[in-house]
Amino acid sequence: MTERFHDPAIHLQILSRPELLAPVRALVNTMAMHEGLDDLAACHLILAMDEALTNVIRHGYDGDPNGRIWISVRALLEGAGLQVVIEDRARTVDPDALQGRDLEDIRPGGLGMHLMRTLVDRFEHAPRTEGGMRVVLEKRATPHPAAAAT
Repeated sequence: MTERFHDPAIHLQILSRPELLAPVRALVNTMAMHEGLDDLAACHLILAMDEALTNVIRHGYDGDPNGRIWISVRALLEGAGLQVVIEDRARTVDPDALQGRDLEDIRPGGLGMHLMRTLVDRFEHAPRTEGGMRVVLEKRATPHPAAAAT
């Protein structure tokens, strides 16, 4: 298998505490800008990542502030973009059972799965063999029209 990412990757381990999400967002934003994502693409990736992390904290670990979350961020080789992988040892769920609610049902909450699926170019959500879950998010940079014409 050919490698799809630049090294080095950034690997973080955080506790399942909401106050730790802001520094993770800042780090991923900095990497996104460095790797050629525009503001909108970076915001989409960060929002999807934030939803995934919030789900781990709130639903996977049931708010336990001592759960472990591992985050890896790597630059894509095939053009500008980033991959974010989130892993945990929280409660395992069946990815097929996680369906966002109907978008016509207007009320707060319940849109995280929809956002993650639509804001990034690649979304995977699966149980880990070691227990817990693994979420993969990838966002590629949109080529600028002037660059595409050359």
